[in-house]
Amino acid sequence: MSKQDYMNIAVQEPPLDYSFRSIHVIQDLTSEEPRRGLRPLRHSKSGKSLTQSLWLNNNVLNDLKDFSHVVSQLLEHPEKLAWIDLSFNDLTSIDPVLTTFFNLSVLYLHGNSIQRLGEVNKLAVLPRLRSLTLHGNPIEEEKGYSPLFSSTAISLDMTLH
Repeated sequence: MSKQDYMNIAVQEPPLDYSFRSIHVIQDLTSEEPRRGLRPLRHSKSGKSLTQSLWLNNNVLNDLKDFSHVVSQLLEHPEKLAWIDLSFNDLTSIDPVLTTFFNLSVLYLHGNSIQRLGEVNKLAVLPRLRSLTLHGNPIEEEKGYSPLFSSTAISLDMTLH
């Protein structure tokens, strides 16, 4: 399969969805079955998912230890990961591992326990990041927080509801 063929397929693939699974640690993803959507997930010959989206929302994750390793076990092309949903977990910081996914364009972190505005600066290295949600975190109360975050490296909409 050519790189272009993969990109065309992956963009249309449903997410690998582990939401609402009461997952405490990332390593549990390897033994947990993803939720089934309306469309079936496609897999490579090696059995790994061809998607570019990983949904881990509404769990009880408090860190992302071994995230890269586990993602490489689940996805055929982890470097193509474009959408990560970590909303409604127990994360207190933005783990630097997220900055290693350079194709990331959507990152949902709303409804966590992120407290420091400086955490957001870590994401400035992600050239394709276009959508970041942080509402529902203690960070909202910090001086300098704004629904529109801009820096020279990124410009993101942080929707407040």
